[in-house]
Amino acid sequence: MAIPDYQTLMLPLLKIAGDRQEHSMRETIERLASEFRLTDGERMQLLPSGQQSTFDNRANWARSYLKQAGLLETPRRGYFLITERGRQVLDEPPQRIDIGFLSRYPEFREFRSRRFENQGGHRLPPDGESETPEEVIEAAYRDLRESLARDLLQQVKSSPASFFERLVVDLLLKMGYGGTRQDAGAAIGRGGDAGIDGIIKEDRLGLDIVYIQAKRWEAAVGRPEIQKFAGALQGQRARKGVFITTSSFSRDAAEYARSIDSKIVLIDGPTLAQMMIDHNVGVTASATYELKKVDADYFSD
Repeated sequence: MAIPDYQTLMLPLLKIAGDRQEHSMRETIERLASEFRLTDGERMQLLPSGQQSTFDNRANWARSYLKQAGLLETPRRGYFLITERGRQVLDEPPQRIDIGFLSRYPEFREFRSRRFENQGGHRLPPDGESETPEEVIEAAYRDLRESLARDLLQQVKSSPASFFERLVVDLLLKMGYGGTRQDAGAAIGRGGDAGIDGIIKEDRLGLDIVYIQAKRWEAAVGRPEIQKFAGALQGQRARKGVFITTSSFSRDAAEYARSIDSKIVLIDGPTLAQMMIDHNVGVTASATYELKKVDADYFSD
């Protein structure tokens, strides 16, 4: 079973509150997870930001929307209680509670109107929308990031080979490799051995060396290229290498890299672009947004 959307969770959550007792949100989330028979994997699934469980986020928004419609109240931090209006709904329970159902209440319509105004007049999600506000934001962020990665990779492919070498240096330095930039820059492109494009320190003390192969290709890198690189590592009695390409690796190449004793990390074009974004190489921030929430500890005794 897939993780239920937050609108699907509204009626089951209200029914839990139907006993007129206070319920903790933490206990309710676990109860709902059991009711919907979620697997451990589904319970552990996180939003793309990795900051919160997807199911927890949806359950909390279900509670929030029921509260905005006046069906629930929050008597104290982390707890909720059914209201008289909520009890009336359960007297003749609908088959489903969703945004359309809640829109019959003026408080909820006002809440939706405020959200519309606070978004600068932009369209709100339709009544059938299954994603929470955080999921909508993160999906938009993911789309923007993927578009940026594609543009970034195209820029790299259209740049001179010398620029690609400099990019590799900049990225590895940002990731904490190479010691000083002077040392790293001198090493790249001067490996001097067949199948090796450069060497770089694994740490600032130079306790170990990582050998590098960089290919600014369009065609997929096949197994023969990885074998050649692995042979070059053996010739240097080295066990660590990084193979970077602007294209991709064939299945045989990836399987071979996993099967040998030497540790060879394969970085294809899309992965390279994502690493550049993560480490701010070739990109600059155009806007920054912070998502904030009420600090309940500030208001507690």
